[in-house]
Amino acid sequence: MSGQPWWRGAVIYQVYVRSFFDSNGDGQGDLPGVTAKLDYIAGLGVDAIWLSPIHPSPNRDWGYDIADYEGVQPDYGTVADFEALLAKAHALGLKVILDEVLCHTSDEHAWFRESLDPASGKADWYVWADPRDDGTAPNNWLSVFGGPAWSYKPQRRKHYHHKFLRQQPKLNWRNAAAREAALKVLDLWLGRGVDGFRLDVAN
Repeated sequence: MSGQPWWRGAVIYQVYVRSFFDSNGDGQGDLPGVTAKLDYIAGLGVDAIWLSPIHPSPNRDWGYDIADYEGVQPDYGTVADFEALLAKAHALGLKVILDEVLCHTSDEHAWFRESLDPASGKADWYVWADPRDDGTAPNNWLSVFGGPAWSYKPQRRKHYHHKFLRQQPKLNWRNAAAREAALKVLDLWLGRGVDGFRLDVAN
């Protein structure tokens, strides 16, 4: 159908990079390994590949705790390796989708570290709340992964919200600057040539 978005009705092949193909013998998959298998993937007749998160991460949640949205996890290779993958995929007629996690970051992300300072420009970039009068968490919300969905930071004398692990603080999408910074992540990777995104826990 003319004018229909390419992804409507597309067949998309998910690649969990870490376990897909190890190109250098270090025991885990990597981007050059994905590139090496693109001819095979294209031969299956799919329209696109969807890569699990590829950004630098301390791997508390295996890449879904992102410490740097602009780079590539060193275990997987380099930005140049990603660009080579993208170029070959496009030459084979394959679209490339990235898995992006914009609702939370790693607690090792520079944004969160700055948010620990109540005087910083990023103090409100995450969901912070005062403790109750008895010092306990602001409410009884639970993490999807078990236990309270709040963790206390003495530097702020506040709790921060995490829907998942405590190492995955929740970005405050009601803060215009934080929201704009998150959306610029998409602009950056679109500028590098990716064709779209799967947005993790976008709800």
